[in-house]
Amino acid sequence: MLERKQLKDRAQVTFVLPADTPPGPVSVVGDFNEWKPGAHDLKPRSDGTRAVTVRLPVKSVHSFRYLAAGDYWFDEDHADGHDGTNSLLHT
Repeated sequence: MLERKQLKDRAQVTFVLPADTPPGPVSVVGDFNEWKPGAHDLKPRSDGTRAVTVRLPVKSVHSFRYLAAGDYWFDEDHADGHDGTNSLLHT
């Protein structure tokens, strides 16, 4: 799930997943962090989910995917679109 908040000159996007699905550590990787695993690890929240927040330029499109333990890559079901390989996010 994606949570969005519009700031003055940036879009704040929070990437949210269930606490245990998939199991183990998960990070969001994309063009906004040069596809670097571990740059944006999802952390547990008090509501039973885990999340990470990223600030991105407004009026832009970003490609991203999730990376879980065991080199398991997966997409965001609630993304703004998919390009055949990656999830897409419009800010």
